[in-house]
Formats: sequence, structure tokens, C-alpha cells
Amino acid sequence: MADYTGGSSSSGEGRSSGSAAAPPRILVFSKTTGYRHESIPAGVAALHEIGSGLGVGVDATEDPAVFTVDELSGYAAVVFLNATGPLLDAAGRDALAGFVTAGGGLLAVHGGIIAEPDWPYFRELIAAEFTGHPDVQPAVVRAVHADHPATVDVPATWPRVDEWYNFSAHPGRPGLTVLLTVDEGTYEGGTMGDAHPVAWCHARHGGRVLVTALGHTIEAYAEPELRAHLAGAVRYVAALA
Repeated sequence: MADYTGGSSSSGEGRSSGSAAAPPRILVFSKTTGYRHESIPAGVAALHEIGSGLGVGVDATEDPAVFTVDELSGYAAVVFLNATGPLLDAAGRDALAGFVTAGGGLLAVHGGIIAEPDWPYFRELIAAEFTGHPDVQPAVVRAVHADHPATVDVPATWPRVDEWYNFSAHPGRPGLTVLLTVDEGTYEGGTMGDAHPVAWCHARHGGRVLVTALGHTIEAYAEPELRAHLAGAVRYVAALA
């Protein structure tokens, strides 16, 4: 059995979605085989609180055994929270791909962008390849689509501190929407020029996918604005909005 830690929004009825009255649930997965972020516990705690505020049940685990067809069927979305490196075996990958194809959501938070580096399907979902980052420092984030659930409650111009990921190319393709950019003129070490993306979404493979590069530091998960961003991201990938 996977090592679930249920959120405060749990009704005590387990993860089953068989009842029409059962609240939607999300699975937060934070296993690492690569770099491990010290902020993972803070991120898990924040997502529990976000879920409670949304009326969404939250289960958190680092056990890849949860990635089966039966287990994932109880969830509206899966969150890769700073999960890094190769994580799933072939059966787990098949289960996650089937989950997304059947309409399940995927949210990748910060290090989750670099999970499963050797799995082409997951890389297609992420839609951008990480190439590195400068030191953690202040910068200004700008909302591109202010009416999206993941941006509607964040400032149009948003100064904050994070680790600013660079990517090999802009994640541009039909059906993909960039939500947030970081202004490279406000920090050192950016390599992408104007409109450097830090959050985007698409529904290319049947389910809803949202990728956000924000969320490196422990302090980030106490920020009301980042929590609003993540709450909207959960609403989007879980098809609540």
C-alpha cells in the first residue's frame, strides 16, 4: 500500500470516487531520484491546505506503487511536486499515460518539470526542456492571461524570489497557453529573452496539464500569491474550473 498522508479535507471515507457525493481528490507525488528540494514538506503542507480550501481531498505519497490503473482512478489529478529523476517503472508509466488520456489532470510544480527525463510521453506533456538556472534571486513575474484560474488571483506584475529555470526553447505549440513569464531585465542569468515562460498549460493529450516553474524555496509556499497560483492550477487540472 502506498504511504498516503491524507489532507485536512479528507472525509474519512478513503480515496474512492465511487459515490457521487464524494469530493474530488488529487494525488501529490514528491519522490526524488535526482536533486531533492528542501521545500517538499512545505509544498505538501501547502497543497493540503489549498485542497481544504477548495473542498478537494489530498493524498501525498512518495511510493510509485500508487501508479496503477485502479489507484489512479480515484483521482481527478496528479501533482508532481518537485519530483525529480526517473520515478516510474513501465507499468506505472502506462497507468499515468492512460489516466491523462482518459481525462485526468497533471500539475508539474518546479522540479516536477525535470521528472522522467527518459520518458518521451512525459516530456511531451511538460512541453519544455530544462537547461539550467542561475542562483535564487528576486525577479518580476508577469501574468500573460489574467483570466485563467491559475493567474486570476495573482498580481499582473508580481515581484518575488525563486530559482528561475531556463529552457531550451519556448513551449510554443498549437493549443498551449503561456500563463506567466519572468522579466529577464529584473534578474541575472536568464537565457530566453523576452517573454521567458514560467507557467503554461494545455489539453493536448486528453487531460488538462499545467506546468509551473515556481516553487523552489521553503518560503515560497507561505506566499499568498503562490498559494493562489497553485489553487488555480489545481482547479484547472482537476477540471473544477
